[in-house]
Amino acid sequence: MNEKFKVIYTDHGFGSIEIERGIIESANADLLVEQCQTAEDVMAVAADADALLVQWAPVTAAVIKKLERCKIIVRLGIGFDNVDIEAARESGIPVCNVPDYCIDEVADHTLSMALSLARQLQSTDGRVRDGLWSIIPKKEMPAFREMTFATVGFGRIARAVHQRARSFSFKLAAYDKFVSNKAMMECGVSFLELDELFERADIISLHCQLTNATKHMVNAAQLQRMKPSAILINTARGSLVDTNALAEALNSGEIAAAGLDVFEVEPLPEEDPIRNCENALLTSHTAWYSERSVPQLQKKAAEALVRALRGEQLKNQVN
Repeated sequence: MNEKFKVIYTDHGFGSIEIERGIIESANADLLVEQCQTAEDVMAVAADADALLVQWAPVTAAVIKKLERCKIIVRLGIGFDNVDIEAARESGIPVCNVPDYCIDEVADHTLSMALSLARQLQSTDGRVRDGLWSIIPKKEMPAFREMTFATVGFGRIARAVHQRARSFSFKLAAYDKFVSNKAMMECGVSFLELDELFERADIISLHCQLTNATKHMVNAAQLQRMKPSAILINTARGSLVDTNALAEALNSGEIAAAGLDVFEVEPLPEEDPIRNCENALLTSHTAWYSERSVPQLQKKAAEALVRALRGEQLKNQVN
């Protein structure tokens, strides 16, 4: 009998991994489960692995250099910024993600945040609890049909967000340098250049990858372009936003509100200034979650890994 493949599950936060185990072990592989937190932790266990299944552990260039026979690295999720994909490419190791799960969940979470902030539900709830009764909201509140809802990015999730926003009669706009104006127009969405989008939109929702070019794309300069009544939503990657600059903009009234599900450092540090912004709606990286999305992610990631072990054509390779 052929020697079994060795698969390292570098880390995970799931209650059960029986889905992954069943799929991977059916491919003549042993699944060894670790809970690595650092690159050094990964290097200590993964040098002779045939494949890596990774949730949050850092797979750096140093880690990849140590991999002697790795056939694939699979990131459990849509983003893959904890994996050095360029180093993996240079080493001939394909990296795959799972871009086609939790689309509905993130879109629902995004729009829920936007609607809650646009209708000022948080602040109104607080006033009622404080014994302050007013049938007029604290700030100006335009009708949705008069507002422009714009996304930075026009991929799967952004399109699902636009589909939902259309039901509320928002004017729709987007910026994505990888998508043609024609493709947007076919979806009833207007193309705006990035600076113009920040200047004109009433609600801006981020749906793009984290790269060197997009890190802190929402910074002090871009926040100054936004309307004082504008709302920022981020359910993509935490480092797209300079949180310190955002906290200053919120506290000074430079923009009206923000909804954040992702942060540069997670869990969110106690000293982070965004915690003290009354006009910020904060959730703990839960946009992806539903009772359906978890097993979907586990199944798709394990299947991606097994395709590589069996020498089959890969899907969703990012490098």
